[in-house]
Amino acid sequence: MADQVIYTVTQINHQIKQLLEANFPSFWLEGEISNFKHHSSGHMYFSLKDDQSEIRAVMWRGLNQSLRFRPENGMQVVAYGGVSVYPPRGQYQFMVHQLQPAGVGALQVAFEQLKARLQAEGLFDEARKRPLPRYPMTVGVVTSATGAAFRDIVQVLSRRAPYVHVILAPARVQGEGAAGEIVAGIRRLDRWEAVDVMIVGRGGGSLEDLWAFNEEPVARAIVSTRVPVISAVGHEIDYSIADFCADFRAPTPSAAAEIVARDSRELAGEIRGIRDHLTERLTEKIARLRARVESLSTHYVFKIPIQRLETLTQRLDELSATLEHRTILALRDRRRQLTHLEQQLQLLHPERILRRGYSITSNAEGAIIRSADQVQPSDRLKTRFHRGTVTSQVTEIGEEDAPEET
Repeated sequence: MADQVIYTVTQINHQIKQLLEANFPSFWLEGEISNFKHHSSGHMYFSLKDDQSEIRAVMWRGLNQSLRFRPENGMQVVAYGGVSVYPPRGQYQFMVHQLQPAGVGALQVAFEQLKARLQAEGLFDEARKRPLPRYPMTVGVVTSATGAAFRDIVQVLSRRAPYVHVILAPARVQGEGAAGEIVAGIRRLDRWEAVDVMIVGRGGGSLEDLWAFNEEPVARAIVSTRVPVISAVGHEIDYSIADFCADFRAPTPSAAAEIVARDSRELAGEIRGIRDHLTERLTEKIARLRARVESLSTHYVFKIPIQRLETLTQRLDELSATLEHRTILALRDRRRQLTHLEQQLQLLHPERILRRGYSITSNAEGAIIRSADQVQPSDRLKTRFHRGTVTSQVTEIGEEDAPEET
């Protein structure tokens, strides 16, 4: 015994730990999650098993915070890491550095998990969704100030409904922190009492590019607004959590602009149709009343005495004249209303706006400047007035806290 080396339990556990770590460098391991526990410390403890055996596993908080999905019992996963020993208990375990669902992307799993949870809460129910306003005057938009989505929305509304005001709450729509900016933009516009409806969205991209619109805070912000929200994320084939929560889903930002406001020419035609219908109804009513009076006037009661008949005939003429007069007044009133609406539409024409002292500024490429963050010092700008243009160079850029109004 004197010549024998005697180890302590701690020593042998540490030697086994070193042996395992040296002989089993990091590798990928596939298995099914069981006994999953997300500890209050933030660490994740679970087992990975196949049909014959299992191994204990741990993923520390600093590593699992970047997971896009939530691990669950029964989920088949692929884990990257290495084998080690937990010396206090002499247990060997797999130290997970990376974790992803087997066969399905982590983003897709996270999408389906959040979708199922929010659907169970009733956030997608059609019964809670609100109708869009028929004649909105102010439309709030949450998207990138420099993206194509906002330009498309403005162009469509300028063509179809120049009477509609557009207010932009600029927000990043991709990358780290984008979801927080989208939420802030939604809440900011929702506090603006003039806003009648909101468009929230961006152009197309991959699932990762569109991920900000699959974040839970964005979904809950959309549901909590006082005004209806149109989700316009990506292309027609793209679906996001925001699409399911919004009051209305548009396949593209341009389509959202088409949906949110009716064409001014369509409105003018509808007004003319109402006027013509009213005129026709009044004319028919006069004809029916005249025919009825003429029919009654032939009754024997009106023939005797003749004086009674003459009195009633005179009264008929008076009623007819009064009815015609009121009809003319009604038609004049409808024409004045139509003229007033047409004048309002004309006043909102861009040329009229320029006459009132406003101007349009564009950069060297001809793109219209709507925000200070679209220009850089030394950029050359061209400003159009009602009469003439001016070319200038940027020397200083100021900041403005309030959303931009277009």
